[in-house]
Amino acid sequence: MKDRNRRQGLIVVNTGEGKGKSSSAFGMAFRAAGWGMKVCVIQFIKGQWQTGEQKAAQRFDNIEWHALGDGFTWDTKNPEQDIKTSREIWELSKQKILSEEFDVVVLDEINYCCGYHWINGEEIAEFIGQHRPRWMHLILTGRNAAPEVIAIADTVTEMTMVKHAYQRGIKAEQGIEF
Repeated sequence: MKDRNRRQGLIVVNTGEGKGKSSSAFGMAFRAAGWGMKVCVIQFIKGQWQTGEQKAAQRFDNIEWHALGDGFTWDTKNPEQDIKTSREIWELSKQKILSEEFDVVVLDEINYCCGYHWINGEEIAEFIGQHRPRWMHLILTGRNAAPEVIAIADTVTEMTMVKHAYQRGIKAEQGIEF
């Protein structure tokens, strides 16, 4: 593994309407963990929903995993609670970045929070630009990435849906989608 002083940390954004944003981020997280890097995953939306990625991460002593949030909230009945929860998770995210304990930090589904105006994209971009250590890799996922976040990113991938099994009535399959 490259010494932190010789590493150029990247800001990676996975956004768009298609599937695979989080899966790609988790692939990078596991790749980094395989190289001995210390990884922190913070999930903004998933809540207590169990995923295969979270179960796999428990097998690594160099991955810290936080499944937070109030669950899938696009049909929310309590937007004030969603804003409060998102702000609390953002504060935890900032603490983890400032701690300089991690080589890779994944902010899973943070972009949704911008799209719903729970957290301002300018605030996220400003914090990252001013406080992220230059050697730290930061991965942000979710639809509706804020233009300010896209502007500071080194790599931005927009996932495009061509078709999805759900359109044919096939529900999420364990091991493939969670």
